[in-house]
Amino acid sequence: MCCKSLILQITPAIPCKMKLELSRVLQGGSRLGVLKGLGRTGQHSLEVPGCLLYSRCGTVPHLTHDTLHTLDRLPSVTQVSLDHLAEHKEVLEDFKDGFKKFAGLHDTVLFCSLHDPASRSPTGYTTNKTVSVWGSGGRIELTAAKFMDLQKLVRPDCYVSMADGETWQDNTSRKRVRKSVERTLAHLDECLLVHQKSQELNEAALFGAVEGGDVLEERVRSARETAKRPVAGFCLDGLQTGRVEAAMRSQIIAAVIGELPEEKPRLVQGVGRPDEVLACVEGGVDLFEGFFPFLVTERGCALCFHFDIANDPESCDPTTPSEDRAEKPNGEDDPTRVTPFEMDLKDKRYRDDLRPLVDGCGCYCCRNHQRAYVHHLLATNELLAGVLLTLHNTAHYLAFFAALREALAADKVHLLKRRVLGRAKN
Repeated sequence: MCCKSLILQITPAIPCKMKLELSRVLQGGSRLGVLKGLGRTGQHSLEVPGCLLYSRCGTVPHLTHDTLHTLDRLPSVTQVSLDHLAEHKEVLEDFKDGFKKFAGLHDTVLFCSLHDPASRSPTGYTTNKTVSVWGSGGRIELTAAKFMDLQKLVRPDCYVSMADGETWQDNTSRKRVRKSVERTLAHLDECLLVHQKSQELNEAALFGAVEGGDVLEERVRSARETAKRPVAGFCLDGLQTGRVEAAMRSQIIAAVIGELPEEKPRLVQGVGRPDEVLACVEGGVDLFEGFFPFLVTERGCALCFHFDIANDPESCDPTTPSEDRAEKPNGEDDPTRVTPFEMDLKDKRYRDDLRPLVDGCGCYCCRNHQRAYVHHLLATNELLAGVLLTLHNTAHYLAFFAALREALAADKVHLLKRRVLGRAKN
């Protein structure tokens, strides 16, 4: 598999220390490298392909900060969303020092998105001038001005521009898709004007959203026009699981990537399944939202897919019962549905199973507890179940990304794909 070496630097009109250093670009588009200069002081970096650390209001669900930091290889970038922050506007106004200090997030980069990737937002509330976010108190309508006022209060290190992303329903017309692209570009221009004059957002990295539903022409137009603006990176929106079929997603990504500059990072929103991550990386995507372990934990499940290619992958059989890994529809958007990459520990078959969740896993849960114990915790609704599953699922998911980067460096992605997808033979 041929490749080329290069170092590319982001030089937008808006001051930004962030730069993407690519060590390899494989034939087909997969990229390996490091995103450097992250944060206001530029001291953080993130390996790509990589994922953000999913949080709700700055906290990883089920974990305290101390418990979280028992994990190795934590991403240096923590994701928050305006879904959870918008209703705290008055508190942040009184505090005045930004959300990172308010939440005690001292050693991380803050990435702010519009919506929580692990939650479904009600649709039908977008207008030419506004979008809506949904907190615990209900709907909050945002104009571009209100959106940017919130960003000034949050003071993220990176954030995604306001966008109209409601174009994924089956009955969406081409006219509606075209309007979403025009609205998103108009929102971006308004955000850029405020961003450039804002002291609070000085040196923050603004990512432009690429919309267009499943209409390739509109996707290309959105990508091309967004790339003309001085953005630091790109977010591919509307490609979430269940919204677009896998083949269409790959087609859209290929068309969009062809319009984007190589020197800026690309993040895809709402994609977390390992098979979909692999497909997106092959298409040229760099970054992912790290919400998938949270969804798996909420289902009472443990990630158990294989990604170790150090041994001969053709001689390795999955340790998880085959009935747990039965294929489910790839386009399913049901957050309660167990995927082929996890085991359902609520199942009674695990009541007497004294094995660790995954043999060879070094996480705290697998080193100290058995499947039977976690099954018991789930059956009795003990809060410790969420803690242990979050520790395991997060560690497993981050190890998968590390294995993906190693496979890219060694030209062994084809072996990793076979391992992850459970196909031990040609």
